Amino acid sequence: MRRGRDSRLSRPTQNRRSGRAGYLMIAGFLVVYAIIGMWRPVPLWVAAVYSLASIIAFVLYAVDKSAARAHRRRVSERTLLLLGLLGGWPGAIVAQQMLRHKTQKVTFRRVFWVSVVLNLAVFAAVTTGAREALLDGATGAAY
Repeated sequence: MRRGRDSRLSRPTQNRRSGRAGYLMIAGFLVVYAIIGMWRPVPLWVAAVYSLASIIAFVLYAVDKSAARAHRRRVSERTLLLLGLLGGWPGAIVAQQMLRHKTQKVTFRRVFWVSVVLNLAVFAAVTTGAREALLDGATGAAY
């Protein structure tokens, strides 16, 4: 059986790498947000959505971690992933690393990162004017 390069690493080493990547993603997002904000004003509601969704995500990860330890009813993975998709992924990354929660389940992590990429694509469309260009192209084609 062939093993990948990361399969030789211990779980703590893999989690540290994942944690660093997550924090770098947040830092990169903030830099891009600031650059876009200098080029074209970003609506205030965008920052509010990311902030509120991140706080809610962090709290729900903490609730889920507590429920897992106490063998109580858990927050569904679908809920956690949806919240990340809606802009709570920065808070989710911080919660995953601080609480050491949802860092070992590979399938969850993969879907989580797909949701982050999708969220960033929507962010780019909303803040860079790509949305207007697409809408103009779609309505122009109808004439």
